[in-house]
Amino acid sequence: MMEVDVGHHTVLLTRTVGKYSAMGNQCTHYGAPLSKGFISGNRVRCPWHGSCFNAQTGDLEEYPGMDCLPCHKVQTRQTHGQTGIYLTTTTSALRQEKRIKSMVGALPGVTHTIVLLGGGVTSLICAETLRQENFRGRIIMATRDDLLPYDKTRLSKVMNVESDSILLRRMEFFHQYDIEVWLRKEALSVDTDRKMVTFDDGSVQSYDQLLISTGCRAKGLDVPGMKLDNVKMLETPEDARQIHAACQGCNVVLVGTSFVGMEVASYLIDKASSITVIGSSEMPYQNTLGPEIGRVTMTMLSEENVKFHMNDNVTEVRGANGKVKEVVLKSGKVIPADVLIVGIGIIPNSELLQGSKIQMDSKNFVTVNKYMRTNVPDVFCGGDLTTFPLAMAKNQLVNIGHWQMAQAHGRIIALNMLDKPTELNSVPFYWTVLAGKTIRYAGYGEGYTEIIMKGKFEDRKFLALYIKNDEVIAAASLNYDPAASAVAERLMAGKVITKKEAQSDDLSWLQLS
Repeated sequence: MMEVDVGHHTVLLTRTVGKYSAMGNQCTHYGAPLSKGFISGNRVRCPWHGSCFNAQTGDLEEYPGMDCLPCHKVQTRQTHGQTGIYLTTTTSALRQEKRIKSMVGALPGVTHTIVLLGGGVTSLICAETLRQENFRGRIIMATRDDLLPYDKTRLSKVMNVESDSILLRRMEFFHQYDIEVWLRKEALSVDTDRKMVTFDDGSVQSYDQLLISTGCRAKGLDVPGMKLDNVKMLETPEDARQIHAACQGCNVVLVGTSFVGMEVASYLIDKASSITVIGSSEMPYQNTLGPEIGRVTMTMLSEENVKFHMNDNVTEVRGANGKVKEVVLKSGKVIPADVLIVGIGIIPNSELLQGSKIQMDSKNFVTVNKYMRTNVPDVFCGGDLTTFPLAMAKNQLVNIGHWQMAQAHGRIIALNMLDKPTELNSVPFYWTVLAGKTIRYAGYGEGYTEIIMKGKFEDRKFLALYIKNDEVIAAASLNYDPAASAVAERLMAGKVITKKEAQSDDLSWLQLS
């Protein structure tokens, strides 16, 4: 594949199985140049966040992107023994950045009703896929939120964000395709025998098929002082704006060294007067990215004057005049705090299923099979609430709260609702932004036994390959694109990357130019 200039626009020219195609070069997610990505077979994968597009049709095949690529007509002609490639298009087509896949609306008289509980990205993608696949019945999306589905990945990265700017679709879109959205309406219980959902306003809705994707909420600290003012948790755009406003020129303490805690600390670097992070493990991201990369991230933020207290816990939050004043740690340290932000984990929003026949695990996450079906006929579950079999990990049951996986769930659920049996085959892909640098991660690294490094941590340019049973099971990269996308594509295709291949100096399989 290559990038070509047409007028004042760039187009991605690809050749797959001897056939030339031309489409938009900007990923429909955040505009990354696809020419710098990874092409394998009929698929082009974005170098930044792993979205995939069909190289011949431009159709979206893997998330987090939402839309397809615009396509242009390509012809080849032989002139003087050479092949010339000719592109036919219009200025308006070149200007077009994305294309919504063809969708239908409801048909009067089709009574089949699908109810989607939860207003997140799983429900949204499920609704869109149903309409793309010619479902003409009724679709109801019900959520306790007061906002249409929005890009949650932005909240910890761009905190002073206007809600309107992060909506994934506008209300006109839902009207156009007959997707009913019920905001500020929380499901309280599900009766799977009668196929009925009861809501907090006393209303009852029957369904033919049901999706439960009510997500999770932030877990609070179980210590004295949590009711004081300026104790914050990040769940909504309003929370993000409040944290942004409350932290200006203040002493901020963050509890938790996972993605939310570390990204918020990074965001506040030039805004708060001091930032202190409390972590219960030895290094940040200890259980996800591993201690080696955890150390790099800690160094990156320490260089920006973020202070860390690791292997420690909060035992008390002290206040004055009803506001946070200081945080007491198990080690005995006392840290001044004007704002305390807690990001220590999640609790599944599964209370509405208590007493129902829907099977949950010991932590109250809903268990599904590879078709995202629960143990109850016509009831599906997806998103953060779900424990599901991960194909690339030999169908081990996992709970992965990633944006891109939640989207993939939505699509798989829609296809299976329509009796088009489709298994979940996505490879987890996520990214985190710290001090202006993006670390990308692909795969599922739990249980890895060693890391093979390309590049150097200290140079802030590296590829870490996680090994288990002499195979690569995950990769993390910084300034090493499109390596994470290349690994994701190999894993998704079921192609083994051996330890020997990972150790080799020949990285031609990564297509790194």
